[in-house]
Amino acid sequence: MSEPVYLDHNATTAPCAEAIEDMLDILRTVWANPSSTHGPGQLARSALADARKRIAEFLGCQGAELVFTSGATESNHMALLGALALRKGSGRQRIVMSAVEHAGSLALAARLQSQGHPVDLIPVDTQGRIDLEAAQALIGDDVALVSVMGANNETGVLMPIAELAALAHAAGSLMHVDATQLPGKTASRFDESGADLWSVSAHKLHGPKGVGALVVRKGLAWPALFSGRQERQRRGGTENLPGIVGFAAAAARAGLTLDSDLAHMRRLQVRLEAGLSAGLPEVHVYGASAQRLPNTSCLRFGTLDAEQVLGKLERAGVVAASGAACTAGANLPSHVLTAMGEDAVHARAGVRLSLGRETRCEDIDRAIDAAVRSLGPLLESTCAAAESVAA
Repeated sequence: MSEPVYLDHNATTAPCAEAIEDMLDILRTVWANPSSTHGPGQLARSALADARKRIAEFLGCQGAELVFTSGATESNHMALLGALALRKGSGRQRIVMSAVEHAGSLALAARLQSQGHPVDLIPVDTQGRIDLEAAQALIGDDVALVSVMGANNETGVLMPIAELAALAHAAGSLMHVDATQLPGKTASRFDESGADLWSVSAHKLHGPKGVGALVVRKGLAWPALFSGRQERQRRGGTENLPGIVGFAAAAARAGLTLDSDLAHMRRLQVRLEAGLSAGLPEVHVYGASAQRLPNTSCLRFGTLDAEQVLGKLERAGVVAASGAACTAGANLPSHVLTAMGEDAVHARAGVRLSLGRETRCEDIDRAIDAAVRSLGPLLESTCAAAESVAA
């Protein structure tokens, strides 16, 4: 039996060989604490410094700007909570986010709002694009932080980060980007974004799970949420050296073929969407008119429920998702599609197909064939039933 076609790269990616090899080497030979002053500890400290440099080069930041974390969720929490702590007593305690942020960030925002911190959400249009006029109206002199994802994890729609950063800074606010989906899928760099803070996660980049970073712009005094001497006293706790080294290896590997990988994924994305639209009735691509990641297609097949579609596809040898992995299986309307104006039925129908740099043309053809065979009869019967009712 052949391996399934994996089209869920926005949820996670397979660790690359370089990351696995470097991590195993560290686990075997450089296992001392980087904070220790003895020889083995200093060897670990040197490995940490080298990994920090390699990651910084890939992300477009300075090594001193990197604060290693357990992943993007922690980084996002550090950004929001840190900004409020930094601006405490200044009259700036409001947060502005987009209506299509990751569910984890919106949950934190709701908690902060219940604790007395105002939160406003920037609306998006039917293509998932941020309304910049609405953003400008919302970003005032009482805002501590504007926090927006660089690319939406469900639709792949790219957000106008530079424009939002300019609005934030004009109002005296900090700008945070949840950049989880950017590295390896765009050529975006921290030093060209205009942002003050960036959240990233290694496992979205063919690195290990459980490690990420918050990039904090140089010169920004950042309060520690976890006390300790590590990470320039900005995040306490012994560093996850094997994970950080794996992150560095994955970043270096991604940088080697980034341009060709982006072009490759874009070609496959076009092939996938064209093939599905040609082979099936009532295929709708969300964000089709917006600038999107080259690897992400969020589609609706008529009004077929996403869980039904995903079950059919998996039995046919294709694995995908209906949205963020942490909310998968909930069978709730997508808050992203709802924000784009979809009703509950349509917002439950969105299916995300996300490609990777190692996805092959034959994988796409297999996925198209599987979808046509497994979903075609369902769509035809649904269309026939609708026509019968209309008659």
